[in-house]
Parts: sequence; structure tokens; C-alpha cells
Amino acid sequence: MKIYWFSKKKKKREKVNILSKILILIFVTLIPALELRASIPLGILKNSVELPFGLTLHGFGMNWLLVFLVCVITNIFLGVLFYTALDKFGDYFMRFRIFRYFYHRKVKKTQRKIKPLVDKYGLFGVSLFIAIPLPGSGSYTGAVAAYILGIGYKKFILANLIGVIIAGTIVTLTSLGILNLF
Repeated sequence: MKIYWFSKKKKKREKVNILSKILILIFVTLIPALELRASIPLGILKNSVELPFGLTLHGFGMNWLLVFLVCVITNIFLGVLFYTALDKFGDYFMRFRIFRYFYHRKVKKTQRKIKPLVDKYGLFGVSLFIAIPLPGSGSYTGAVAAYILGIGYKKFILANLIGVIIAGTIVTLTSLGILNLF
């Protein structure tokens, strides 16, 4: 996907193109089921990336370090913001039946997944849960799990930081062909 502004200078068009790619990476990272598990391959790979719902994006072929930094930093902030939102607005939204229904469904599912990890590994268990590069884990679910289990804000920030860096490293190494998971 190339986005160019009208300009006679090629360098200016290239800067706009890089900026638009970075903004797309940030947007994909913010999508709950995708996060950096989709945005890092999208940024690094040069071929097409298949997304859910029949969507296809052509890989950007960007520098792996730039992609890693953009996606990891975005995902770290995402987890912190989501945890903060749960902490500040959770009680307010529980007044509404529809939110209670989805919240309790998510609570049961998340507790079933993460409780054994937290019981066995403590705070590092939350980091491991966030680090697993599979759908259903990540910053969003890790924030919900930490909130449900009563893990404090500062401890969650540390767990989220560790988990996102591990996940980003795994996905980056896999995208570069250095690590073969499948």
C-alpha cells in the first residue's frame, strides 16, 4: 500500500510513505486479536500477509529494528492503557447488563487460562501469558487477567513490558526466518 502526497521531490514522498506504513503498523497493533503478532510480519515481510475476514495486506519490507520498536512500544502502551481503563471505568460499565455479560464471559475464560501460570510462576506467569504469540493471549487479555487477579498497576507494567518484549522478539525472529515455530 503506497500513499503519496503530490510533491516534486522524491525524498519527501518516501518520508510520507514510511510515515503511512508506520501508522498502519500502529493501527494493526491496536486491533485486539492481532496486536504485534500480525503487525511485525506485516512490516518485515515483503510478500502478502493474510488477515482474518479475508483481508490481505502486502508486506512493507521495512527495516526489522524499526518495525520491532514501533510495534513493541505501541503494544506496551496498549496494555497499560487498557489496564488503566479497566481500573478507572470498570465499575461504571458494570452497571450495564451487556457489559456485565461480556465481562463475566471473558473473566471465566481468562481465569481458566492464566490462573495455573500465575499459581506456578507468579508475576512471571502473567508475562508468559502475554508473551505467548497465539490468539487469545497478549496485552489486552493480560491486562484483563492482571486486573481480575488483583495484580497491582506497577507489577502489571513490569509483567506487560517483559511479556511484550518476549512476544515481539519471538515474532520478529520468526518473521526473519531465524526461528521456525511451525
